[in-house]
Amino acid sequence: MVEWTDFERDTIKKLFENMNYEEVGPAALARCLVVYPWTQRYFGNFGNLYNAVAITTNPLIAKHGTVILHGLDRAVKNMDNIKETYAELSVLHSEKLHVDPDNFRLLSDCLTIVLASKLGKAFTGDIQAVFQKFLGVVVSSLGKQYH
Repeated sequence: MVEWTDFERDTIKKLFENMNYEEVGPAALARCLVVYPWTQRYFGNFGNLYNAVAITTNPLIAKHGTVILHGLDRAVKNMDNIKETYAELSVLHSEKLHVDPDNFRLLSDCLTIVLASKLGKAFTGDIQAVFQKFLGVVVSSLGKQYH
């Protein structure tokens, strides 16, 4: 079980309360697909993903990026039980979709970069550490079924 300080809980809550999901989610997913092109194989039915412009303007990518961020709301609301919260999603991604669990980490890194670019100097080292701790727990939970 992960221990969360009051500062960490408050920081995560504030980050998500102030986050523009429709902007950050699509940007993070698009960045992941551009920077790590092998991750595109899970999105073959999303149409043209042949270059960065096609990916960043693809409405299906944008929609799924937003869905991913809204999926993180579940972790924000259940910070004391993230692994159980994502148990079903872990099974889906491992057994049905066969997603490489390392892709969750790659996406979380891209999400951190996008959020840092949006927040600028307000994204301090302490805030980044808390955000990455949170995402690390989510990534571990999503990869739970693989272990």
